[in-house]
Amino acid sequence: MGIFIEDNKLIIFTIAILLTVVAVHGTQYIEMETGTETFAEKDSRLYQDFEHLYLNIFSTHSIPIMIEGGDASNPELLNAIDRMDHLTRSIPGVVDTTSTALIVKEMNFQKNGRYEIPDSREKIEFYLKSSDTTGLIPQKSVTIMYINMERNVGENELRQINDEILNSIDLAQFPPGYTVTLTGFTAFNIAMEDLMNDTTGNLLIVSGLFMIIALYAVFRHVRWRILPLPLVFLGIIYTFGAMGYLEIPLTTASMAAFPILIGLGIDYAIQFHSRIEEELHRNDNEALAVIETIKHTGPAVLIALIITSLGFVSLLTSTVPMIQDFAKLLLIGIALCFLTTLFVGVSLIYGLHRIRKRRGEFARKYNLKFLIPSRREKKSQEDDIENEKMVQILSKISIITARHPAIILAIAGFLCIGGLYADFYVPLEADIRTFVPQDMPELIDLNRLGGYLGGQDSINLIVMTDNNADPELLRWMDDFESHLVDRRSHVHGSSSIVHLVKAHNNGKIPDSSQRVEDIYESLPDAQKDMYIYGGTMMHINLQIGDAFGVLGLEGMEVLVEIIEDDLKWMPPPPGVQITATGDPVVFTEVIFALTSGRTLMTLFGLTLVFFGLLIIYRDPVKALAPVITMLMVIGWNGGVMYYTGIEYTPMTATLGALILGIGSEYAILMMERYYEEKEKGMSHFQAMHEANVKIGKAIATSGLTTMFGFSALLASPFPMNQNFGLVTVISVGLALMATFVVFPAVMLVLDQWRDRRVAAKNRHETEININTV
Repeated sequence: MGIFIEDNKLIIFTIAILLTVVAVHGTQYIEMETGTETFAEKDSRLYQDFEHLYLNIFSTHSIPIMIEGGDASNPELLNAIDRMDHLTRSIPGVVDTTSTALIVKEMNFQKNGRYEIPDSREKIEFYLKSSDTTGLIPQKSVTIMYINMERNVGENELRQINDEILNSIDLAQFPPGYTVTLTGFTAFNIAMEDLMNDTTGNLLIVSGLFMIIALYAVFRHVRWRILPLPLVFLGIIYTFGAMGYLEIPLTTASMAAFPILIGLGIDYAIQFHSRIEEELHRNDNEALAVIETIKHTGPAVLIALIITSLGFVSLLTSTVPMIQDFAKLLLIGIALCFLTTLFVGVSLIYGLHRIRKRRGEFARKYNLKFLIPSRREKKSQEDDIENEKMVQILSKISIITARHPAIILAIAGFLCIGGLYADFYVPLEADIRTFVPQDMPELIDLNRLGGYLGGQDSINLIVMTDNNADPELLRWMDDFESHLVDRRSHVHGSSSIVHLVKAHNNGKIPDSSQRVEDIYESLPDAQKDMYIYGGTMMHINLQIGDAFGVLGLEGMEVLVEIIEDDLKWMPPPPGVQITATGDPVVFTEVIFALTSGRTLMTLFGLTLVFFGLLIIYRDPVKALAPVITMLMVIGWNGGVMYYTGIEYTPMTATLGALILGIGSEYAILMMERYYEEKEKGMSHFQAMHEANVKIGKAIATSGLTTMFGFSALLASPFPMNQNFGLVTVISVGLALMATFVVFPAVMLVLDQWRDRRVAAKNRHETEININTV
């Protein structure tokens, strides 16, 4: 491979440019997802119940508009709302509206035969008091109107409808003193998608700036120290292109993948860059330097890449699609970054060295000013001094570790066990409202709407039956709803077709199916479609207010279980099936799936890494040493999170796999260099000391640069990503410390133990042969 790269630099650069063009074209196919499909598999029962049975059949897409700051019975206000009704009904995709203006006009038509807003404030107040205005006038100075849309409205159509409604608000000419706000989950989701789009680019820029600072600060012993950064961004461009062609969506989780890819990609670039500079310093033969670099560093980095991939593969076991997409993006990205640094990076350094070398020869030949030491060369001498300081520090750490491995392992093991125990008590942040920027105007508006309405969470029961006009079924529904509202404090109310049937039959449920069907026929489609579908499906809506925010994740799960238990104690008529779904049910199950499986995910990752190393090396010592080191880091990380009060989120629940993927690389690179030095005839201690000094600089540089890259997540406006960035920076720091302190102790203990056993076995065989002779 080294010979191929040395012979085909022009071809490599040409292919790289062509792939860049192809990748840029592929970015136009990237789609953003924020819906149910990011949380649940499309073929899962959870998704089918929520998306197909509830959202597509019974859920009504409504965009609420808050009107605050004045009397709800003001005729001028109602006329403006009436104008708003007319303007929005003409928007494609809008079915109808619900507002106080419509109620007043209908009441006025019934009383006076005139379908218009009366001029008398007293009449308006009378009409509003005589009607059901639940959810329309939560307070005297607050009026809410709803724009009801068709089901199955696409995301692009929602954006267009949202924009048209905003234009309608201006055209409706609301009277002075009133504040009109378009709010609801549609406006919130659109704003969040826009913020995600802006955030991805900003995070890459911030990450790049942090990387430049880190490279200037710690990558001081090589020329062209900024070169790893453009190489990594080239790999990121390829990743974006692959993302589009492979239809991997952009989600809140995949946004966090790019700083991780930058951190890992910069690591690969630094390893190759540092080694080729070392080879050029040893022997000023660029062709030989390329071959030696690929020969020694290539396999080490490739093995680290494979093991990192195995750590990330454990993320694919998650039942949450956005975590699976996160894993796919990481796996594709690290492979592309590796190939970019291997081919383009090494070729580029080779070419730059040749240009500089020829320039120097030309300068010396003609006695030009290039022979005079420049400020940069003087600066390089200063950097060499700084580099020596780093070597001295790493050398001292190596000596201490090698002399006291038992003490170091005992302390590290004790802290690991304590951390693993403390990890069970790390709190879980499950309120999805805390995952987005708290100062986001759309979130503030949404919370204000929830404050007026007392929360809008609901649990939706889907009733599947052979006959939805069966009086026995309706009576059971009536009794079951009354039971939940009367006995379960967090169920504040319920609505179903039963309430409409009773309202049209003197407060009673008819005794015959025919009478029920006649009532169904008389109901407006807009009302009927909310509660029955065809002749076999019905919907019960249980209002639970802000139960999710009040009860939290575990309390919400208990509430759902209580309702399911009630269904067992008060079973529906034979042949009827009930399914519980809705936003609280979906998010409760999803967040538990994300967080409760983190231990199994980590154990699976450890197992994959161990067997992966065992297959590659066919040596249990080489397989155990990195795994033991990373197990220590996982334990330490749990302890740090517990004692610092950092909470788990759906993103940090993946941390065990990420620590395995990222941290094992450092240990593998150190181990490869240790055995390379040992093969030269050095003792265990000398080989570890030499490895620590020679490759330690590159590992420390890449580790610190990776930490800087991850710290870019702290600049994200999404608190969940900030939390993830903070915890990841801590984890990489712990992995870096473990590589220099714990891994050498583990490696020396295991390798010396194995060599003693081999030596003892050889002595025993020799004694047997002598005795036999």
